[in-house]
Amino acid sequence: MKEKLSILLFLILSFGFQGCSQNVNSKMKTENMKYNPLTSEEEAVIVNKHTERPFTGKYNDFSVNGVYVCKRCNAPLYRSKDKFKSDCGWPSFDDEVPGAVKRVPDGFRTEIICANCGAHLGHVFLGEGFTPKDTRHCVNSISLNFIPAAAKINQPDTAIFAGGCFWGVEYYMQKAPGVISAEVGYIGGHVEKPTYEQVSSHTTGYAEAVRIVFDPQKTNYENVAKLFFEIHDPTQLNRQGPDIGDNYRSAVFYMNMEQKETAEKLVELLKLKGLQVTTEIVPATKFWKAEEYHQNYYAKENGTPYCHAYVKRF
Repeated sequence: MKEKLSILLFLILSFGFQGCSQNVNSKMKTENMKYNPLTSEEEAVIVNKHTERPFTGKYNDFSVNGVYVCKRCNAPLYRSKDKFKSDCGWPSFDDEVPGAVKRVPDGFRTEIICANCGAHLGHVFLGEGFTPKDTRHCVNSISLNFIPAAAKINQPDTAIFAGGCFWGVEYYMQKAPGVISAEVGYIGGHVEKPTYEQVSSHTTGYAEAVRIVFDPQKTNYENVAKLFFEIHDPTQLNRQGPDIGDNYRSAVFYMNMEQKETAEKLVELLKLKGLQVTTEIVPATKFWKAEEYHQNYYAKENGTPYCHAYVKRF
């Protein structure tokens, strides 16, 4: 902890607050550039919150096994098993991928947006009785792309874990077979665009976390999750080694029910081995990428983790 605070103080003194602000603005612009390009019709709905005409969307009368993703950022939003026929003129779903959709009051209605990028999806309605879940996500087809189940196998997958200082988790994950990339950031809190200083104050609810993108043809979520449990101590509550605080908690932020079930299975295996696991298993919310000086920290410093070490547990 002291080491990271010293680095932070050095950067502020070296570059000044104005330089830090410019870096944040530049980072935000870079992230925006990563969004998929939109046509004027798509932008009207996704950005300006218009509504496509009923019965005209490509996914209104559509039934194929797979996953619907955000057209703007590719985040998984809905599964085909949750889609149902409502005859309202727009695709209808009675559930979403956990943590993928955010609800926003909109006058007499409730707007639904992509939790990852804020893209407008449509509106959600309750109490209509279409399905046992009594929920209807009324979604514009133009806000979605569809990945068939067969094609999904070849798509990169994502995992998000928190296990103490994110430098150490990133260090080991980057070396794992099949991992394409790992980046550090913040998740699980309640402040928009959190900074390291805010997260370290223990007032935001955020955890230091790592978002891992991996190739499912070379590894799988279970392998990545096993490594996570073997590079930190999952029995420590709100700390990891010398770092103490809720921002250093152990947590699995699952992207879908399959990930949740896998994490729960691994925790049960560890408990059978006598470990008193404190790891939280919770839905993934918006992941905020951390400041650039935190990224690839040990690679840039040619160092090794001070509070993480590999211990075989499976």
